[in-house]
Amino acid sequence: MKQQNQSSEPLLRISRSPALRGRVSVPGDKSISHRALLFGALADGAVEISGLGLGGDNASTMAALRALGVPIQQAGTEVRVEGVGLAGLQQAACPLDCGNSGTTMRLFCGLLAGRPFASTLTGDASLSRRPMARVATPLRRMGAVIDGRQEAARPGDLFPPLTVRGGALQGIEYQLPVASAQLKSALILAGLQARGRTVISEPGLSRDHSERMLRFLGAPVSVEPEQRRVVVDPTGWNGRLRAGTVSVPGDLSSAAFLLVAALIVQNSDVTVENVGLNPTRTGVLDALIAMRANLEITVTGQAMGEPVGSVRARWSDRRLRGTTVAGELALRSIDEIPALAVAAALADGTTEFGDLRELRVKESDRITCIVRELQRAGVTVREAPAGFSVTGTAGQPCQGGRVQPDGDHRMAMAGAILGLVAADATEVPSQDIATSFPSFAQLLQVLGASVG
Repeated sequence: MKQQNQSSEPLLRISRSPALRGRVSVPGDKSISHRALLFGALADGAVEISGLGLGGDNASTMAALRALGVPIQQAGTEVRVEGVGLAGLQQAACPLDCGNSGTTMRLFCGLLAGRPFASTLTGDASLSRRPMARVATPLRRMGAVIDGRQEAARPGDLFPPLTVRGGALQGIEYQLPVASAQLKSALILAGLQARGRTVISEPGLSRDHSERMLRFLGAPVSVEPEQRRVVVDPTGWNGRLRAGTVSVPGDLSSAAFLLVAALIVQNSDVTVENVGLNPTRTGVLDALIAMRANLEITVTGQAMGEPVGSVRARWSDRRLRGTTVAGELALRSIDEIPALAVAAALADGTTEFGDLRELRVKESDRITCIVRELQRAGVTVREAPAGFSVTGTAGQPCQGGRVQPDGDHRMAMAGAILGLVAADATEVPSQDIATSFPSFAQLLQVLGASVG
């Protein structure tokens, strides 16, 4: 149930919550869903995908593939992709709308860099402000022509809409300026279409869903984890991946908000089942354990080389305590920082968040947004160029009010979770949450939260 404000914007109204209890599953992992669709399009035959994420970002990837001539049939979370291979992609009749999805835009830059036609990639107002020179620069070195919009305030950078004119690519050796799964995956896709080897190095260990899935489907991709390198060598490869069945586990980034809710709402006991536990993604769990969270993590199986299991979170009268989230831990929990900031807001002591400059160029400037929203709720926060510090309330209620997520789905969910322990009502614009977690409010209600 959604209330309407004066401008008819859909709102969630959240009140101080009783104990949350139950076992739930979250939507399919957004990152893996993007890749299952895209790599399925390159298969030699049909790829059956189960558990696909139904958020707006994944819908953008699906629509773009259809525009490139890939037949896709969908029935809820079950999807059949008729693979056409790289050579079967066709020039789209109109610009490819990536919506709010930076993953869609950056991965499609790599996909289209080697195709013998021009493509235009567009996005919404938020995506149009996100920097793209970091993906365009190495692709240009490989031989692609990529043009975009310039901004006087940020000379030398590139912004959507982008035009990609693909062609013959040459493999390169490239050191990523930042550890980024999006950039790495774009270069892997380009490398699969290039002549010669492409070697990609990164300064940290970013998520490795692309490498795991591509190797599972038979792509000529190898990994050198100690050197933090990926090698793509398409010599002799026919340009098509192996058809088969792909099972998408639940999204740990989405589950993080429900787990934090259980840790801060008195007497709660919540288990999230069938969730991805890829070690490049579990920094949020490690950070919560460092905060003295009561978590039980159980690996129950694997999907495409991805560990899958359940996570149980229980409230404890031994409150969470402050910690430090920086370095590799910050990288491995980059998308879950808004959820961790809420946990820090209710903890004893101060939590220091550092090495998070990438949050400045997410769907919003997440550092500024987190600081503003926690301060609105009465929490002591100090902003820094590449992070922030949160001095927790030691379990005391926060203030409610109207959340301003700046169009960012994770900030909207963070505001909603904080509202569960607020002294008065909290209102959250709900339309942004559908980008990644359309069933968010429904699952909170199932667990017993006061959400209307």
